[in-house]
Amino acid sequence: MTRVKKGVTALKTRRNILKQVKGYRFSRGAKERAAYEAIAHAGTYAFAHRRDKKGEYRRLFNVRINAGVRPLGLSYSKFIDALKKKNIMLDRKVLSEMANENPETFARLVKQVA
Repeated sequence: MTRVKKGVTALKTRRNILKQVKGYRFSRGAKERAAYEAIAHAGTYAFAHRRDKKGEYRRLFNVRINAGVRPLGLSYSKFIDALKKKNIMLDRKVLSEMANENPETFARLVKQVA
């Protein structure tokens, strides 16, 4: 069997790995072995935090809705309960945008529900 030198392939792999970790601190951005480790951890965190982000936004929506409803004499939970009983199917994202950007429209909705 002929001898195969893997110089070109190894350099290409190394170059791609180091390109991915550009800007990382210390040896993680410069050395191949540390860079592999850094990429593995970064991928794990990225996967988990994509899931976490959805929960964080939902909590933000709840806070915005509550802030919009309080001056009108309701609490968040009573408002959501009233929406469900009236069969108004608006999601929390839309409600929070309405409370944040169009308070008068949101107030009309609250009066309709309450």
